[in-house]
Amino acid sequence: MSEDATAGPTEIRQAREDELGRLREIEWAAGQVFATVGLESIAAHEPPSVDVLRRHLDGIWVYGDPAVAYISTELVDGCLHIEQVSVHPDHARRGIGRELIEYVARRAGLPLTLTTFADVPWNGPYYERLGFRPLSDDELTEGLRRIRRAETEMGLDIRPRIAMRRETPAKSC
Repeated sequence: MSEDATAGPTEIRQAREDELGRLREIEWAAGQVFATVGLESIAAHEPPSVDVLRRHLDGIWVYGDPAVAYISTELVDGCLHIEQVSVHPDHARRGIGRELIEYVARRAGLPLTLTTFADVPWNGPYYERLGFRPLSDDELTEGLRRIRRAETEMGLDIRPRIAMRRETPAKSC
């Protein structure tokens, strides 16, 4: 638990179905910063629908009540894959994204994977500071290859993208 100056004590908790619309708002707002680095099409990218979020509800954790950030995860090839981390810009740069990542890492006890833009400062370089390392193509599992293909089909490869992994003690995927 941490202290959020605007909301008092904050807990990380599993998302509730009644706040899925709020999660879409958070992702939309957080995505707007991509326009500042020439990724206007990413900023304009529609967040997942409420129906899609509902199907993944058991892997979504939020920060705050009302939520100001969330992380969406799924098991992929024996690792906990981080599908999305979004922090509303009004609450950015306070370590909330890092708290969410550390929370799911402790909870799962599995290596973490994710895919991201290699050269956007709050993507690849940020995750490297959190202990993730880029994976070479020959290190990609079949599940990560599937995710990368889907990202390419969605048009996300307009800037270099990478898959990354962070190990946990005595475990790997």
